[in-house]
Amino acid sequence: MGKQDCRILGFECIGLDDIALVGGKNANLGELSHMQNINNILVPPGFALTTVLYREFIENNDLDELILRELRALTNQQHDLGTTGTNIRLAITNGEFTEQQKQEIADAYQDLCEKVGVENCDVAVRSSATAEDLPEASFAGQQESYLNVQGVESLLSSCRLCFASLYTDRAIAYRDKLNVDNQGIALSVGVQQMVRSDVACAGVMFSVDTETGFPDAVLINASWGLGETVVKGSVIPDRYMVFKPLLANKLTQPIIEKRCGSKLYKMIYHPRVGDIQHAPGRNPTVGFTRTMATNTQEQQTMVLSDDEILLLAGWAVSIATTYGRPMDIEWAKDGVNGNLYIVQARPETITSRKDHNLLKTYRLKQTSLLLAQGASVGNAIVCGKVCYLKDPSEADKFPTGGILVTQRTDPDWVPVMKRAGGIVTDSGGTTSHAAIVSRELQVPAIVGTGTATQTLKNSAEVTLDCASSSVGKVYLGSLDYDVSVIRVNEIPHTNTDVMINIAVPDGALRWWQLPCAGIGLTRIEFIINGIIKVHPMALVHPERVADPAIKQQIEEIIMGHASGAEYFVDTLARGIGKVAASCYPRPAVVRFSDFKSNEYKKLIGGKDFELDEENPMLGLRGASRYYHPSYKEAFLLECSAIKNAREKMGFTNIIAMIPFCRTVEEADKVLAIMAECGLTRSEEGLQVYMMCEVPSNVVLADEFAQRFDGFSIGSNDLTQLVLGVDRDSAEIAHLFDPKNLALSRMIREVIRVAHQHGVKVGICGQAPSDYPQFAEFLVSCGIDSISLNPDSFATTINSIARAEKEMANSTGSS
Repeated sequence: MGKQDCRILGFECIGLDDIALVGGKNANLGELSHMQNINNILVPPGFALTTVLYREFIENNDLDELILRELRALTNQQHDLGTTGTNIRLAITNGEFTEQQKQEIADAYQDLCEKVGVENCDVAVRSSATAEDLPEASFAGQQESYLNVQGVESLLSSCRLCFASLYTDRAIAYRDKLNVDNQGIALSVGVQQMVRSDVACAGVMFSVDTETGFPDAVLINASWGLGETVVKGSVIPDRYMVFKPLLANKLTQPIIEKRCGSKLYKMIYHPRVGDIQHAPGRNPTVGFTRTMATNTQEQQTMVLSDDEILLLAGWAVSIATTYGRPMDIEWAKDGVNGNLYIVQARPETITSRKDHNLLKTYRLKQTSLLLAQGASVGNAIVCGKVCYLKDPSEADKFPTGGILVTQRTDPDWVPVMKRAGGIVTDSGGTTSHAAIVSRELQVPAIVGTGTATQTLKNSAEVTLDCASSSVGKVYLGSLDYDVSVIRVNEIPHTNTDVMINIAVPDGALRWWQLPCAGIGLTRIEFIINGIIKVHPMALVHPERVADPAIKQQIEEIIMGHASGAEYFVDTLARGIGKVAASCYPRPAVVRFSDFKSNEYKKLIGGKDFELDEENPMLGLRGASRYYHPSYKEAFLLECSAIKNAREKMGFTNIIAMIPFCRTVEEADKVLAIMAECGLTRSEEGLQVYMMCEVPSNVVLADEFAQRFDGFSIGSNDLTQLVLGVDRDSAEIAHLFDPKNLALSRMIREVIRVAHQHGVKVGICGQAPSDYPQFAEFLVSCGIDSISLNPDSFATTINSIARAEKEMANSTGSS
């Protein structure tokens, strides 16, 4: 008997060529099973009830005509969707297997039990439709799965339920939306050994960043217990991101993001007691899992170790390479044997189908009262009225274009989600049902807010900002925003290196399509302010923090780390690494912190460590702070973070930059402290740049050029100090002009002197982004690089290209 005639096949006997026989899910499991021998990927064994058996079941129980009749009644509007689905499912679940079918299923189950060495082993029973898990459509959650099934009778009952789930209301409606012929599909059932993740953890991962399309990242979500809580979005899971190109180097750990989720619940096995399993009138597959609250330690502890994160990421790369496309992968950890397993993989169908040549960007022009925040989905901004729904049965209350607010979503919510202008949920992560379907429907969403159903009032006008970072924010009112479209293939090439400025790590990956020469400026203080939030000296010396409430706040923030210093270095290193990853192997210039004392004071615990200065702009800032007794210990942590990002994580494209360095002697002091930390210029390929933003930097350019590999002109501070204008003063703002002749002469001079010494000169200030003619002037001076704000990249690079062309024409004509 050939494969096409088999009722049951082991996973090891099937692959992607067998979708018509075993459905998409089982075909993928078969493909994964073949990979075990090649890539050491662990996959739990199992078998598939083929579509041959399904069709026999339908025919033996005389169900073909009934199903066709019910679907016609729906089409003719004689029945509604609910009635049609109920009638078909009831008929299927009341059907019976033949004795031969029962015996073949029982034999396959017994073989599986013997293979894993467990009598009556627990299995997962999953539907696998022939139109499911295909590259062109996700069909996320349209059919059912049953977990912790044990024994032949339970298995048979679960298989019937899987057959019936081919005709859930949502599955019928979804196929109708995609014009899939209901009569042309069939269903296979996958029976797979359960991984004991109920006493460990499980989750989902993607071989691409699902929000930005950044192809060099693996995104992993993880939570305690069975993976259903992550898939269905009932928890806010841990989130990890790994940079793929450096995975092959076993000496590095390129984990560029680790974010601890709240993980308030977990799904575990429900203990079987007495004869509950076969109680009369009770479906024996129902009630074998239950959801329970996690404890405080579980909520505050990362689910995966670094080694486990890297192992899973490596598997994701192998699977995606084998398939030749981005993949959506489910994994689980067995709490009994400690092994990680891949339990499912399917093609990623949303991000991979986007036109990455078209970059649509949104920029919020104002803000208001922040009502809620969570993980952003969709990279867009939308305004609308809040409509809170408890469950999909209230769909008739939902206005088209409204902002759907609910606890979480599942496939029953899809009809409402299709009509929404935006979606906000209390629970779930970026791999939850709400996030996956929102991407597919191209509806901006913010998931895992924790409080949206309490803080967002019905009918209130709100704005969802899913474009500024990976943290989406809900603001009160309908706010103004800009939308621009960039066609990447239309951006001209320039001889001048055009780079971008990155404010926060989350924003870096959103610009990966831009053909820039690297990151010209990222500011450490933005990471400190936006992510770390605590004054670094308060982390080094918590005993000096006077307010007990602030001490407690700091202890909560650093939870899970051995010390405040470790928290600072680890968090800062990952932030820096994420920025460097976005442009690797092109350079990423990372500037040490340049907060002023009044700005540092606003950080948690900052009041206990900062001076009151009359003029902080000209006070203890930049280089002078790094060797000052009040901050030197914190600067050593900044150095350690850069060292970790370069050496431990592997981002050797990082260039360190010192801001506001007033004198040559000050430069020598700072370089010596860096060397104490293992950051010695020219060692391990390290380059060190200096901000050129103080007039003394220009006057003594020949001296500074002997100490640094490059200068980066800070046009804001240089303008302020050359013209003697407080850049924060509204009264004399009209005098703040970076195009002033005095500035032009200073810039031209520093470029001339630096080039005499073989030192590169770039500019990272605001001026080139705001004034295209200023960018043209810089080109005429022979500047090596211009770093722009990303949203002005396309406009300004056109000005640069035009200036280069005019210079070439002028040179040619002369």
